Amino acid sequence: MAEQVYWEDVTEGMEITPLAKEPTTQQLVKYAGASGDYYQIHYDKDFAAGNDLDGVILHGALKNAFLGQLMTQWMGPEGMLKKLSCQYRGMDFPGQTITGKGTVTRKYQEQGQNLVDCDIWLENPKGEKTTPGAATVALPSR
Repeated sequence: MAEQVYWEDVTEGMEITPLAKEPTTQQLVKYAGASGDYYQIHYDKDFAAGNDLDGVILHGALKNAFLGQLMTQWMGPEGMLKKLSCQYRGMDFPGQTITGKGTVTRKYQEQGQNLVDCDIWLENPKGEKTTPGAATVALPSR
């Protein structure tokens, strides 16, 4: 279980603890079943190749879920994920390590909540940001 992050300990510019994911083709098949997204580019390498792809690619929504996990693991069990968004700017492939990263961009109080805004993203093994996003979390106070 992740340690609790408290609002008083957060500073603008601080890095979010990275999260490494190693998706497999089996995970993509399971995700297709769970999400109902059976588009063949996510599990059929011949179909993917026929669509000018280098291989099967991760589901966009799965990558968004990885970013959600990045934030919920970082903020700890008493935090609350208020907003999560991302854009799909590059393709990620099973068999590669995908790393979630982020930085705190703003720390403020609003309507009695201790809020933190973060820039977040997924990087491929080349260090390219394939899935940039943003998140807002509410954190407990000490």
